[in-house]
Amino acid sequence: MTLSKSEPQYEVAVIGAGPAGIAAGAKLRKAGIDDFVILERADDVGGSWHENHYPGLGVDVPAIAYQYSFARNANWSRFFPRGEEVKQYHVDVARRFDLYPRIRFGSNVEREEWHDVGRYWTLHLDDGSTITARFLISAIGAFVRPKEDVGIAGAKSFKGKVLRPSSWDDEYDLTGKTVGIIGTGASAVQIIPTIAPDVAQLTVFQRTPVWSVPKPDFTVPRPVQRAFAIPGVQPALHGVALVAMDLLFRSIVKPPPRFVNPTLNKFDAVTIAAYKRFVRRVVSDPQTAAKLSPNFGLLAKRPTMSSGYLKAYNRDNVTLITDPIEKITPTGVKTRAGVLHKLDALILATGYEVFSDPETYRPGTIVGRDGFDLAKFYNEDGLQAYESVSVHGLPNRWTLCGPYSWTGSGWHSFVEMTADHAIRAITETRRRGAQVCEIRKDAADAYHARTYERGASLRYYLADLNGHVPTYYRNSQGDTTYLRPAGFFEASHGNRKFPLDDYRYERVAENALPTTISATA
Repeated sequence: MTLSKSEPQYEVAVIGAGPAGIAAGAKLRKAGIDDFVILERADDVGGSWHENHYPGLGVDVPAIAYQYSFARNANWSRFFPRGEEVKQYHVDVARRFDLYPRIRFGSNVEREEWHDVGRYWTLHLDDGSTITARFLISAIGAFVRPKEDVGIAGAKSFKGKVLRPSSWDDEYDLTGKTVGIIGTGASAVQIIPTIAPDVAQLTVFQRTPVWSVPKPDFTVPRPVQRAFAIPGVQPALHGVALVAMDLLFRSIVKPPPRFVNPTLNKFDAVTIAAYKRFVRRVVSDPQTAAKLSPNFGLLAKRPTMSSGYLKAYNRDNVTLITDPIEKITPTGVKTRAGVLHKLDALILATGYEVFSDPETYRPGTIVGRDGFDLAKFYNEDGLQAYESVSVHGLPNRWTLCGPYSWTGSGWHSFVEMTADHAIRAITETRRRGAQVCEIRKDAADAYHARTYERGASLRYYLADLNGHVPTYYRNSQGDTTYLRPAGFFEASHGNRKFPLDDYRYERVAENALPTTISATA
Protein backbone atom coordinates (compact mmCIF):
# COMPACT_ATOMS: atom_id res chain seq x y z
CA MET A 1 0.00 0.00 0.00
CA THR A 2 1.23 3.51 -0.82
CA LEU A 3 0.06 6.90 0.41
CA SER A 4 -0.15 9.93 -1.90
CA LYS A 5 -1.30 13.46 -1.39
CA SER A 6 -4.80 14.13 -2.75
CA GLU A 7 -4.51 16.96 -5.25
CA PRO A 8 -7.18 18.32 -7.58
CA GLN A 9 -6.95 17.47 -11.28
CA TYR A 10 -6.46 21.09 -12.32
CA GLU A 11 -5.26 24.26 -10.73
CA VAL A 12 -8.07 26.30 -12.32
CA ALA A 13 -11.40 25.33 -13.83
CA VAL A 14 -13.42 27.79 -15.90
CA ILE A 15 -17.12 27.17 -16.48
CA GLY A 16 -18.20 28.40 -19.89
CA ALA A 17 -16.43 29.07 -23.21
CA GLY A 18 -18.38 32.15 -24.21
CA PRO A 19 -16.90 35.67 -24.30
CA ALA A 20 -16.16 35.59 -20.55
CA GLY A 21 -14.61 32.12 -20.57
CA ILE A 22 -12.40 32.97 -23.54
CA ALA A 23 -11.26 36.13 -21.75
CA ALA A 24 -10.44 34.09 -18.64
CA GLY A 25 -8.54 31.46 -20.64
CA ALA A 26 -6.51 34.01 -22.58
CA LYS A 27 -5.62 35.95 -19.44
CA LEU A 28 -4.67 32.78 -17.55
CA ARG A 29 -2.27 31.98 -20.38
CA LYS A 30 -0.83 35.52 -20.31
CA ALA A 31 -0.38 35.22 -16.53
CA GLY A 32 1.64 32.03 -16.99
CA ILE A 33 -1.05 29.78 -15.50
CA ASP A 34 -1.38 26.87 -17.90
CA ASP A 35 -2.86 24.18 -15.67
CA PHE A 36 -6.51 24.92 -16.37
CA VAL A 37 -9.57 23.45 -18.04
CA ILE A 38 -12.57 25.18 -19.60
CA LEU A 39 -15.85 23.28 -19.30
CA GLU A 40 -18.40 24.09 -21.99
CA ARG A 41 -21.85 22.51 -22.30
CA ALA A 42 -22.08 23.16 -26.08
CA ASP A 43 -19.90 21.76 -28.86
CA ASP A 44 -17.98 24.95 -29.71
CA VAL A 45 -16.93 28.27 -28.23
CA GLY A 46 -18.88 31.52 -28.41
CA GLY A 47 -21.61 31.10 -25.81
CA SER A 48 -24.74 32.91 -26.98
CA TRP A 49 -23.09 33.55 -30.35
CA HIS A 50 -22.80 29.80 -30.87
CA GLU A 51 -26.16 28.79 -29.46
CA ASN A 52 -28.09 31.57 -31.20
CA HIS A 53 -28.27 31.64 -35.00
CA TYR A 54 -31.78 32.88 -35.63
CA PRO A 55 -32.69 35.08 -38.62
CA GLY A 56 -31.38 38.64 -38.30
CA LEU A 57 -28.98 37.93 -35.43
CA GLY A 58 -26.44 40.68 -34.86
CA VAL A 59 -24.92 42.88 -32.17
CA ASP A 60 -26.47 46.14 -31.06
CA VAL A 61 -23.07 47.55 -30.05
CA PRO A 62 -20.57 48.92 -32.60
CA ALA A 63 -17.80 46.47 -33.48
CA ILE A 64 -15.02 48.61 -32.01
CA ALA A 65 -16.72 48.30 -28.60
CA TYR A 66 -17.56 44.61 -28.93
CA GLN A 67 -14.15 42.95 -28.88
CA TYR A 68 -11.28 42.20 -26.54
CA SER A 69 -8.68 44.87 -25.88
CA PHE A 70 -6.01 42.18 -26.34
CA ALA A 71 -7.43 40.92 -29.66
CA ARG A 72 -8.74 43.86 -31.65
CA ASN A 73 -10.08 43.14 -35.12
CA ALA A 74 -9.69 45.81 -37.81
CA ASN A 75 -11.54 43.85 -40.47
CA TRP A 76 -15.15 43.83 -39.28
CA SER A 77 -17.33 43.78 -42.38
CA ARG A 78 -20.10 45.86 -40.80
CA PHE A 79 -20.28 48.61 -38.20
CA PHE A 80 -22.69 46.35 -36.27
CA PRO A 81 -21.49 42.82 -37.11
CA ARG A 82 -23.85 39.95 -37.83
CA GLY A 83 -24.00 36.88 -35.64
CA GLU A 84 -21.94 34.56 -37.84
CA GLU A 85 -19.04 37.02 -37.96
CA VAL A 86 -19.15 37.58 -34.20
CA LYS A 87 -19.12 33.83 -33.61
CA GLN A 88 -16.11 33.44 -35.92
CA TYR A 89 -14.28 36.22 -34.06
CA HIS A 90 -14.54 34.26 -30.81
CA VAL A 91 -13.40 31.08 -32.54
CA ASP A 92 -10.38 32.93 -33.91
CA VAL A 93 -9.44 34.36 -30.50
CA ALA A 94 -9.76 30.94 -28.86
CA ARG A 95 -7.45 29.49 -31.51
CA ARG A 96 -5.01 32.38 -31.24
CA PHE A 97 -4.52 31.69 -27.53
CA ASP A 98 -4.51 27.91 -28.03
CA LEU A 99 -7.57 27.39 -25.85
CA TYR A 100 -9.19 24.55 -27.79
CA PRO A 101 -6.91 21.85 -26.31
CA ARG A 102 -7.96 23.04 -22.84
CA ILE A 103 -11.71 23.00 -23.51
CA ARG A 104 -13.91 20.01 -22.69
CA PHE A 105 -17.01 20.35 -24.83
CA GLY A 106 -20.28 18.66 -23.91
CA SER A 107 -19.46 19.22 -20.24
CA ASN A 108 -22.51 20.59 -18.45
CA VAL A 109 -21.78 21.44 -14.81
CA GLU A 110 -24.81 20.73 -12.62
CA ARG A 111 -23.28 21.25 -9.17
CA GLU A 112 -20.27 23.02 -7.67
CA GLU A 113 -19.12 21.71 -4.29
CA TRP A 114 -16.25 22.98 -2.13
CA HIS A 115 -14.15 20.26 -0.48
CA ASP A 116 -13.51 21.59 3.04
CA VAL A 117 -10.67 19.17 3.80
CA GLY A 118 -8.90 19.13 0.45
CA ARG A 119 -9.44 22.86 -0.17
CA TYR A 120 -10.59 22.48 -3.77
CA TRP A 121 -13.76 22.46 -5.86
CA THR A 122 -15.53 19.37 -7.14
CA LEU A 123 -17.66 19.99 -10.22
CA HIS A 124 -20.40 17.44 -10.86
CA LEU A 125 -21.30 17.06 -14.53
CA ASP A 126 -24.64 15.89 -15.87
CA ASP A 127 -23.09 12.65 -17.17
CA GLY A 128 -22.19 11.62 -13.63
CA SER A 129 -18.49 12.44 -13.88
CA THR A 130 -16.59 14.95 -11.75
CA ILE A 131 -13.80 17.46 -12.24
CA THR A 132 -11.71 18.85 -9.38
CA ALA A 133 -9.82 22.14 -9.35
CA ARG A 134 -8.10 24.30 -6.76
CA PHE A 135 -9.60 27.52 -8.15
CA LEU A 136 -12.90 28.05 -9.93
CA ILE A 137 -13.96 30.82 -12.32
CA SER A 138 -17.63 30.89 -13.30
CA ALA A 139 -17.94 32.45 -16.75
CA ILE A 140 -21.48 31.46 -17.65
CA GLY A 141 -22.56 34.97 -18.62
CA ALA A 142 -25.65 37.07 -17.98
CA PHE A 143 -28.28 34.89 -19.64
CA VAL A 144 -27.87 31.62 -17.83
CA ARG A 145 -30.48 29.43 -19.51
CA PRO A 146 -33.62 29.87 -21.65
CA LYS A 147 -36.79 30.00 -19.56
CA GLU A 148 -38.14 26.48 -19.41
CA ASP A 149 -41.56 27.68 -18.30
CA VAL A 150 -42.85 30.44 -20.57
CA GLY A 151 -45.68 31.11 -18.12
CA ILE A 152 -48.50 30.35 -20.58
CA ALA A 153 -51.03 27.56 -20.20
CA GLY A 154 -50.73 24.81 -22.80
CA ALA A 155 -47.25 25.88 -23.89
CA LYS A 156 -46.26 22.30 -24.70
CA SER A 157 -49.49 21.38 -26.49
CA PHE A 158 -48.80 23.10 -29.83
CA LYS A 159 -48.57 20.54 -32.64
CA GLY A 160 -46.96 22.80 -35.22
CA LYS A 161 -43.31 23.81 -35.41
CA VAL A 162 -41.93 25.45 -32.25
CA LEU A 163 -38.85 27.63 -32.63
CA ARG A 164 -36.73 29.38 -30.02
CA PRO A 165 -33.98 31.94 -30.61
CA SER A 166 -31.56 29.77 -28.62
CA SER A 167 -32.35 26.57 -30.52
CA TRP A 168 -33.35 27.66 -33.99
CA ASP A 169 -33.96 24.97 -36.61
CA ASP A 170 -32.18 26.25 -39.70
CA GLU A 171 -33.66 23.43 -41.78
CA TYR A 172 -37.24 24.58 -41.22
CA ASP A 173 -38.45 26.86 -44.02
CA LEU A 174 -40.81 29.62 -42.89
CA THR A 175 -41.61 30.69 -46.45
CA GLY A 176 -45.35 30.89 -47.01
CA LYS A 177 -46.15 29.81 -43.44
CA THR A 178 -48.55 31.34 -40.94
CA VAL A 179 -46.26 32.25 -38.05
CA GLY A 180 -46.77 33.60 -34.55
CA ILE A 181 -44.10 35.06 -32.28
CA ILE A 182 -44.54 35.59 -28.54
CA GLY A 183 -42.35 38.35 -27.17
CA THR A 184 -40.95 41.66 -28.40
CA GLY A 185 -37.54 41.69 -26.74
CA ALA A 186 -34.12 42.04 -28.33
CA SER A 187 -34.21 38.78 -30.30
CA ALA A 188 -37.79 39.31 -31.53
CA VAL A 189 -36.88 42.80 -32.75
CA GLN A 190 -34.28 41.19 -35.01
CA ILE A 191 -36.38 38.20 -36.09
CA ILE A 192 -39.61 40.02 -36.98
CA PRO A 193 -38.37 42.30 -39.80
CA THR A 194 -36.13 39.53 -41.15
CA ILE A 195 -38.83 36.89 -41.64
CA ALA A 196 -41.77 39.21 -42.39
CA PRO A 197 -41.10 39.42 -46.17
CA ASP A 198 -41.08 35.61 -46.50
CA VAL A 199 -43.98 34.38 -44.37
CA ALA A 200 -47.62 34.38 -45.46
CA GLN A 201 -48.78 35.89 -42.17
CA LEU A 202 -46.89 37.00 -39.05
CA THR A 203 -48.78 37.58 -35.81
CA VAL A 204 -46.82 39.30 -33.04
CA PHE A 205 -48.11 38.76 -29.50
CA GLN A 206 -46.89 41.67 -27.39
CA ARG A 207 -47.09 41.99 -23.63
CA THR A 208 -44.90 45.07 -23.31
CA PRO A 209 -43.79 47.41 -26.11
CA VAL A 210 -40.08 47.96 -26.61
CA TRP A 211 -38.00 51.01 -27.38
CA SER A 212 -36.49 50.52 -30.83
CA VAL A 213 -34.41 53.25 -32.44
CA PRO A 214 -32.88 53.16 -35.94
CA LYS A 215 -29.66 51.18 -36.23
CA PRO A 216 -26.95 53.13 -38.08
CA ASP A 217 -25.45 50.02 -39.60
CA PHE A 218 -23.37 49.98 -42.77
CA THR A 219 -20.69 48.02 -44.58
CA VAL A 220 -17.28 49.18 -43.37
CA PRO A 221 -15.30 50.55 -46.33
CA ARG A 222 -11.84 49.16 -46.93
CA PRO A 223 -10.12 52.50 -46.18
CA VAL A 224 -11.84 52.58 -42.79
CA GLN A 225 -10.65 49.04 -42.07
CA ARG A 226 -7.12 50.13 -42.90
CA ALA A 227 -7.50 53.09 -40.55
CA PHE A 228 -8.75 50.76 -37.79
CA ALA A 229 -5.56 48.72 -38.25
CA ILE A 230 -3.38 51.71 -37.31
CA PRO A 231 -2.17 51.19 -33.72
CA GLY A 232 -4.08 53.32 -31.26
CA VAL A 233 -7.03 54.24 -33.51
CA GLN A 234 -9.53 51.66 -32.24
CA PRO A 235 -8.54 52.06 -28.56
CA ALA A 236 -8.99 55.82 -28.88
CA LEU A 237 -12.44 55.54 -30.48
CA HIS A 238 -13.47 52.93 -27.96
CA GLY A 239 -12.16 55.12 -25.16
CA VAL A 240 -14.44 57.96 -26.26
CA ALA A 241 -17.45 55.62 -26.07
CA LEU A 242 -16.41 54.41 -22.62
CA VAL A 243 -16.07 57.98 -21.37
CA ALA A 244 -19.58 58.76 -22.63
CA MET A 245 -21.09 55.75 -20.85
CA ASP A 246 -19.06 56.52 -17.75
CA LEU A 247 -20.46 60.06 -17.62
CA LEU A 248 -24.00 58.75 -18.09
CA PHE A 249 -23.73 56.30 -15.20
CA ARG A 250 -22.01 58.81 -12.96
CA SER A 251 -24.69 61.42 -13.64
CA ILE A 252 -27.28 59.01 -12.23
CA VAL A 253 -25.49 57.47 -9.26
CA LYS A 254 -23.11 60.16 -8.04
CA PRO A 255 -25.34 63.16 -7.17
CA PRO A 256 -27.76 62.91 -4.22
CA PRO A 257 -31.16 61.37 -5.13
CA ARG A 258 -32.95 64.61 -4.25
CA PHE A 259 -31.25 66.17 -7.28
CA VAL A 260 -31.23 63.16 -9.60
CA ASN A 261 -34.79 61.86 -9.16
CA PRO A 262 -36.59 64.99 -10.44
CA THR A 263 -34.26 64.99 -13.45
CA LEU A 264 -35.13 61.36 -14.15
CA ASN A 265 -38.83 62.24 -14.00
CA LYS A 266 -38.36 64.98 -16.56
CA PHE A 267 -36.10 62.84 -18.73
CA ASP A 268 -38.75 60.12 -18.97
CA ALA A 269 -41.58 62.54 -19.67
CA VAL A 270 -39.70 64.22 -22.51
CA THR A 271 -38.29 61.08 -24.12
CA ILE A 272 -41.55 59.10 -23.90
CA ALA A 273 -43.41 61.91 -25.65
CA ALA A 274 -40.70 62.28 -28.30
CA TYR A 275 -40.60 58.56 -29.02
CA LYS A 276 -44.38 58.42 -29.31
CA ARG A 277 -44.21 61.07 -32.04
CA PHE A 278 -41.41 59.16 -33.75
CA VAL A 279 -43.39 55.91 -33.79
CA ARG A 280 -46.42 57.72 -35.17
CA ARG A 281 -44.32 59.00 -38.09
CA VAL A 282 -42.93 55.54 -38.87
CA VAL A 283 -46.01 53.33 -38.34
CA SER A 284 -48.92 54.06 -40.67
CA ASP A 285 -51.81 52.81 -38.54
CA PRO A 286 -52.46 55.12 -35.55
CA GLN A 287 -53.83 52.32 -33.36
CA THR A 288 -50.82 50.09 -34.02
CA ALA A 289 -48.47 53.01 -33.39
CA ALA A 290 -50.13 53.66 -30.04
CA LYS A 291 -49.70 50.01 -29.04
CA LEU A 292 -46.01 50.13 -29.98
CA SER A 293 -45.35 53.25 -27.86
CA PRO A 294 -43.96 52.47 -24.36
CA ASN A 295 -45.30 54.23 -21.28
CA PHE A 296 -42.01 53.71 -19.48
CA GLY A 297 -38.58 55.29 -19.66
CA LEU A 298 -35.87 54.64 -22.21
CA LEU A 299 -33.53 53.15 -19.58
CA ALA A 300 -36.14 51.08 -17.74
CA LYS A 301 -35.98 48.09 -20.08
CA ARG A 302 -33.27 47.13 -22.50
CA PRO A 303 -33.69 49.42 -25.52
CA THR A 304 -33.16 47.91 -28.95
CA MET A 305 -31.78 49.10 -32.28
CA SER A 306 -33.42 48.23 -35.58
CA SER A 307 -34.12 50.14 -38.74
CA GLY A 308 -36.76 47.62 -39.79
CA TYR A 309 -38.70 46.62 -36.68
CA LEU A 310 -41.29 49.41 -36.56
CA LYS A 311 -41.59 49.49 -40.36
CA ALA A 312 -42.49 45.79 -40.37
CA TYR A 313 -45.89 46.69 -38.90
CA ASN A 314 -46.71 48.60 -42.08
CA ARG A 315 -46.81 45.32 -43.98
CA ASP A 316 -50.22 43.83 -44.77
CA ASN A 317 -49.08 40.42 -43.55
CA VAL A 318 -47.93 41.57 -40.07
CA THR A 319 -50.43 41.90 -37.23
CA LEU A 320 -49.80 43.14 -33.69
CA ILE A 321 -51.86 41.54 -30.91
CA THR A 322 -51.81 43.09 -27.43
CA ASP A 323 -54.79 41.21 -26.00
CA PRO A 324 -53.38 38.91 -23.27
CA ILE A 325 -52.83 35.27 -24.19
CA GLU A 326 -55.20 32.86 -22.48
CA LYS A 327 -53.48 29.69 -23.63
CA ILE A 328 -51.55 27.95 -26.36
CA THR A 329 -53.58 25.25 -28.09
CA PRO A 330 -52.54 22.40 -30.40
CA THR A 331 -53.35 24.61 -33.41
CA GLY A 332 -52.35 28.09 -32.29
CA VAL A 333 -52.67 30.83 -29.69
CA LYS A 334 -55.95 31.81 -28.04
CA THR A 335 -56.31 35.25 -26.47
CA ARG A 336 -58.57 36.25 -23.60
CA ALA A 337 -60.91 37.89 -26.11
CA GLY A 338 -61.68 34.36 -27.30
CA VAL A 339 -59.88 34.66 -30.63
CA LEU A 340 -57.88 31.64 -31.77
CA HIS A 341 -54.97 32.52 -34.03
CA LYS A 342 -54.18 29.38 -36.01
CA LEU A 343 -50.51 28.91 -36.80
CA ASP A 344 -48.13 26.66 -38.70
CA ALA A 345 -45.16 27.73 -36.56
CA LEU A 346 -44.77 29.40 -33.18
CA ILE A 347 -41.66 31.31 -32.13
CA LEU A 348 -41.14 31.54 -28.36
CA ALA A 349 -38.98 34.63 -27.82
CA THR A 350 -39.76 34.58 -24.12
CA GLY A 351 -36.35 35.31 -22.66
CA TYR A 352 -33.81 33.80 -20.29
CA GLU A 353 -33.18 33.23 -16.64
CA VAL A 354 -30.80 36.06 -15.79
CA PHE A 355 -27.84 36.15 -13.40
CA SER A 356 -29.38 39.02 -11.40
CA ASP A 357 -32.47 37.07 -10.25
CA PRO A 358 -32.27 34.93 -7.09
CA GLU A 359 -34.51 32.27 -8.69
CA THR A 360 -31.78 31.56 -11.24
CA TYR A 361 -29.71 29.93 -8.48
CA ARG A 362 -31.00 26.48 -7.52
CA PRO A 363 -30.58 25.30 -3.92
CA GLY A 364 -27.78 22.78 -3.53
CA THR A 365 -26.07 23.59 -6.83
CA ILE A 366 -23.34 25.92 -5.51
CA VAL A 367 -22.19 24.84 -2.06
CA GLY A 368 -19.18 26.39 -0.37
CA ARG A 369 -17.36 26.26 2.94
CA ASP A 370 -19.19 24.60 5.85
CA GLY A 371 -22.25 23.94 3.68
CA PHE A 372 -22.75 27.56 2.59
CA ASP A 373 -25.46 27.52 -0.09
CA LEU A 374 -25.32 30.42 -2.56
CA ALA A 375 -28.99 30.10 -3.53
CA LYS A 376 -30.10 30.22 0.09
CA PHE A 377 -27.85 33.22 0.75
CA TYR A 378 -29.11 35.14 -2.27
CA ASN A 379 -32.76 34.43 -1.48
CA GLU A 380 -32.44 35.39 2.17
CA ASP A 381 -29.91 38.24 2.06
CA GLY A 382 -30.21 39.49 -1.51
CA LEU A 383 -27.72 39.25 -4.35
CA GLN A 384 -24.33 40.67 -3.48
CA ALA A 385 -20.66 40.08 -4.21
CA TYR A 386 -17.42 41.92 -3.56
CA GLU A 387 -16.62 43.91 -6.72
CA SER A 388 -19.41 41.77 -8.25
CA VAL A 389 -17.12 38.70 -8.44
CA SER A 390 -16.46 37.19 -4.99
CA VAL A 391 -18.74 35.93 -2.21
CA HIS A 392 -17.70 35.21 1.37
CA GLY A 393 -18.32 31.51 1.99
CA LEU A 394 -17.16 30.49 -1.50
CA PRO A 395 -13.35 30.25 -1.25
CA ASN A 396 -11.25 30.16 -4.40
CA ARG A 397 -14.26 31.05 -6.55
CA TRP A 398 -15.01 34.08 -8.72
CA THR A 399 -17.86 34.82 -11.10
CA LEU A 400 -17.24 37.06 -14.09
CA CYS A 401 -20.84 38.24 -14.27
CA GLY A 402 -22.16 38.77 -10.78
CA PRO A 403 -24.43 41.08 -8.79
CA TYR A 404 -24.18 44.81 -9.54
CA SER A 405 -21.78 44.31 -12.41
CA TRP A 406 -22.73 45.99 -15.69
CA THR A 407 -21.74 49.62 -16.25
CA GLY A 408 -22.95 50.11 -19.81
CA SER A 409 -19.76 49.11 -21.60
CA GLY A 410 -19.42 46.50 -24.31
CA TRP A 411 -19.49 42.98 -22.93
CA HIS A 412 -15.83 42.26 -23.55
CA SER A 413 -14.57 45.28 -21.63
CA PHE A 414 -16.70 44.20 -18.70
CA VAL A 415 -15.61 40.55 -18.54
CA GLU A 416 -11.98 41.50 -19.04
CA MET A 417 -11.95 43.53 -15.84
CA THR A 418 -13.65 40.80 -13.80
CA ALA A 419 -11.30 38.16 -15.25
CA ASP A 420 -8.39 40.37 -14.24
CA HIS A 421 -9.77 40.45 -10.69
CA ALA A 422 -9.98 36.66 -10.47
CA ILE A 423 -6.52 36.09 -11.93
CA ARG A 424 -4.94 38.76 -9.73
CA ALA A 425 -6.37 37.01 -6.66
CA ILE A 426 -5.18 33.59 -7.87
CA THR A 427 -1.72 34.94 -8.64
CA GLU A 428 -1.44 36.50 -5.18
CA THR A 429 -2.56 33.24 -3.56
CA ARG A 430 0.17 31.36 -5.40
CA ARG A 431 2.75 34.02 -4.52
CA ARG A 432 1.96 33.61 -0.84
CA GLY A 433 2.23 29.83 -1.10
CA ALA A 434 -1.39 29.53 0.02
CA GLN A 435 -4.07 27.08 -1.03
CA VAL A 436 -7.13 29.12 -0.05
CA CYS A 437 -8.21 32.63 -0.98
CA GLU A 438 -11.51 33.91 0.40
CA ILE A 439 -12.92 37.40 0.52
CA ARG A 440 -13.19 38.58 4.13
CA LYS A 441 -16.71 39.03 5.43
CA ASP A 442 -16.05 42.53 6.72
CA ALA A 443 -14.67 43.62 3.34
CA ALA A 444 -17.60 42.05 1.48
CA ASP A 445 -20.19 43.57 3.81
CA ALA A 446 -18.64 47.03 3.66
CA TYR A 447 -18.47 46.89 -0.13
CA HIS A 448 -22.12 45.81 -0.45
CA ALA A 449 -23.30 48.50 1.96
CA ARG A 450 -21.60 51.17 -0.16
CA THR A 451 -22.94 49.70 -3.38
CA TYR A 452 -26.50 49.45 -2.11
CA GLU A 453 -26.47 53.01 -0.80
CA ARG A 454 -25.18 54.35 -4.10
CA GLY A 455 -27.90 52.50 -6.00
CA ALA A 456 -30.73 54.57 -4.52
CA SER A 457 -31.46 56.54 -7.70
CA LEU A 458 -31.33 53.40 -9.84
CA ARG A 459 -33.84 51.72 -7.54
CA TYR A 460 -36.05 54.80 -7.71
CA TYR A 461 -35.94 54.82 -11.49
CA LEU A 462 -36.51 51.09 -12.00
CA ALA A 463 -38.64 50.13 -9.00
CA ASP A 464 -40.66 53.29 -8.39
CA LEU A 465 -40.83 55.52 -11.45
CA ASN A 466 -40.95 52.54 -13.83
CA GLY A 467 -42.07 49.84 -11.45
CA HIS A 468 -45.00 48.95 -13.71
CA VAL A 469 -42.84 47.51 -16.47
CA PRO A 470 -41.26 44.04 -16.36
CA THR A 471 -37.50 44.29 -16.82
CA TYR A 472 -34.49 42.20 -15.91
CA TYR A 473 -32.77 45.40 -14.76
CA ARG A 474 -34.96 45.00 -11.66
CA ASN A 475 -35.08 41.58 -10.03
CA SER A 476 -37.87 39.80 -8.15
CA GLN A 477 -36.64 41.31 -4.89
CA GLY A 478 -37.12 44.81 -6.27
CA ASP A 479 -33.38 45.41 -6.46
CA THR A 480 -31.28 46.64 -9.37
CA THR A 481 -28.59 43.97 -9.19
CA TYR A 482 -28.02 43.92 -12.97
CA LEU A 483 -26.48 47.39 -12.93
CA ARG A 484 -23.43 48.62 -11.03
CA PRO A 485 -23.99 52.05 -9.47
CA ALA A 486 -20.60 53.32 -10.63
CA GLY A 487 -18.91 54.47 -13.79
CA PHE A 488 -16.90 52.13 -15.99
CA PHE A 489 -13.51 53.45 -14.93
CA GLU A 490 -14.30 53.21 -11.25
CA ALA A 491 -15.45 49.62 -11.75
CA SER A 492 -12.32 48.83 -13.74
CA HIS A 493 -10.07 50.30 -11.05
CA GLY A 494 -11.95 48.44 -8.32
CA ASN A 495 -11.52 45.09 -10.03
CA ARG A 496 -7.91 45.57 -11.05
CA LYS A 497 -6.57 47.43 -8.00
CA PHE A 498 -8.57 46.02 -5.10
CA PRO A 499 -6.64 45.79 -1.80
CA LEU A 500 -5.08 42.35 -1.78
CA ASP A 501 -5.64 42.05 1.96
CA ASP A 502 -9.39 42.29 1.47
CA TYR A 503 -8.94 38.56 0.92
CA ARG A 504 -7.98 36.01 3.55
CA TYR A 505 -5.22 33.62 2.47
CA GLU A 506 -4.80 30.22 4.06
CA ARG A 507 -1.68 28.15 3.81
CA VAL A 508 -2.25 24.52 4.69
CA ALA A 509 0.53 22.39 6.07
CA GLU A 510 1.38 19.42 3.86
CA ASN A 511 0.52 16.92 6.57
CA ALA A 512 -2.91 18.53 6.89
CA LEU A 513 -3.91 17.66 3.32
CA PRO A 514 -5.92 14.48 2.85
CA THR A 515 -4.26 11.39 1.45
CA THR A 516 -5.49 8.64 -0.80
CA ILE A 517 -4.57 4.98 -0.33
CA SER A 518 -3.86 2.81 -3.35
CA ALA A 519 -2.72 -0.77 -3.72
CA THR A 520 0.58 -1.49 -5.46
CA ALA A 521 1.71 -4.75 -6.93
